[in-house]
Amino acid sequence: MSDDVTVLVVDDERIIREGLAAILAVQDGLSVVGSAGDGEEAVDLCLRLRPDVVMLDIRMPRRDGLWVLRELGRHGLLGPGPRGVHVLVLTTFGLDEYVDQALLAGAAGFLLKNSSYEELTAAVRAVAAGQRTLSPAVTDRIVESHLAARRQPDSGDLDRLSGLTSRERDVLRLVGDGLSNAEIADRLVVSLHTVKTHVSRMLAKTGCHSRAQAAVLARRTLR
Repeated sequence: MSDDVTVLVVDDERIIREGLAAILAVQDGLSVVGSAGDGEEAVDLCLRLRPDVVMLDIRMPRRDGLWVLRELGRHGLLGPGPRGVHVLVLTTFGLDEYVDQALLAGAAGFLLKNSSYEELTAAVRAVAAGQRTLSPAVTDRIVESHLAARRQPDSGDLDRLSGLTSRERDVLRLVGDGLSNAEIADRLVVSLHTVKTHVSRMLAKTGCHSRAQAAVLARRTLR
């Protein structure tokens, strides 16, 4: 169907690619449009197919998942936006360094490969809708401890906030706290449409490709 969420599966292990594709293929509203076994192939397919969601492994031959994220950003393909590609990182590695680098590079979500089928499909739908999603195994560490323990913001971080209005800073801070648009609207006592406008402008002004990337910036600069 034309309004299905289209997914590109990227993993260097064929059995993993085929298994993920099989899981997603039977879900209503999801359509697997291709698969890739390494980073270079993944970027080529993204440029050609423009999938809504890329399910991306981190460790792969030739070019890894972090390289893919950087290349998609360089080509202007990462969300938000109607033609934006939303990247859901899926890996067996739960190390902080990978979570952090993936989110900073513009990933919209991060799941471990031991996640349930329900968590997997829900995450695909969430990132396709422009929402941040993190595996339950890493959420608390990212939001509460890992990001809070990061280095002090440098001048480049602070410069990215210089063009924000006070209300856009409020929105950035609440995005950093993990609130949804609806929750932000309730907190600020404004309409959902107004929040969406503020979020869109905040992302553009800070150069963030996703809410997850904005959340990292918020935790580094607005603690």
